[in-house]
Amino acid sequence: MWTLRWKQMKYALITGASGGIGSSTALSLAEEGWNLYLHYHTNEKAITDLIHKVEKLGVEAIPIRANLALPKEVGSLVNSIFQLDAIIYSSGNSSWGMFQDQTEEEVDYLINVHVKSPLLLIQKLLPKLIDRKGSIVMVSSIWGQIGGACEVVYSTVKGAQLAFVKSLSKELALSGVRINAIAPGAVDTSMMGSFSEGELEALREEIPMGRFARADEVSGSIQFLTSPKSSYITGQTISINGGWHT
Repeated sequence: MWTLRWKQMKYALITGASGGIGSSTALSLAEEGWNLYLHYHTNEKAITDLIHKVEKLGVEAIPIRANLALPKEVGSLVNSIFQLDAIIYSSGNSSWGMFQDQTEEEVDYLINVHVKSPLLLIQKLLPKLIDRKGSIVMVSSIWGQIGGACEVVYSTVKGAQLAFVKSLSKELALSGVRINAIAPGAVDTSMMGSFSEGELEALREEIPMGRFARADEVSGSIQFLTSPKSSYITGQTISINGGWHT
């Protein structure tokens, strides 16, 4: 009886779960009965607070610490995963500045956390996903679609994520595993904290809807892409940008 019940339970890995989009996604999935592996790197307090909220919804939350800027730590994360039905990759930050001023360390960080680590992570976890006919959602960016001045390397790695989604979807389709991406525009999270109020207001004026996305508007799309309602959707990118790029 316990074995049958365990097999019927759903488990999702959310990387970057301490961030705004990651934590909102955790709550959205928990409300749907998902048990969660909550990955984080340094923000232990945010994860502890998130676990308390998730457990109040009656599901299990397992914290996993790993620095995904170091691809060698992918293995320790993988070894913490048992049953798995979905991966939501939402790790990483941007790097603002002229391309010619970017350091090699900044380039390495962005490539590792946004490209190398997710590829290795998904590669190692694919057998578990295939066994469960699971799903993958990559949290990319509007800049991966259209490119952004002063975020050249970030735009490059986010574009690589979208190419990865398109390519891997073709390999996985017959196995029943789906992979999709979301491409948020400006989202009201801590990542916007480096901008002045004047810069934020100028940015809002560029967006037809006149505001930034809420984290729950992004996590709602992730929830959809992990649900049976999206069972015929794979290799796609959903843009969540208030009409900023159409």
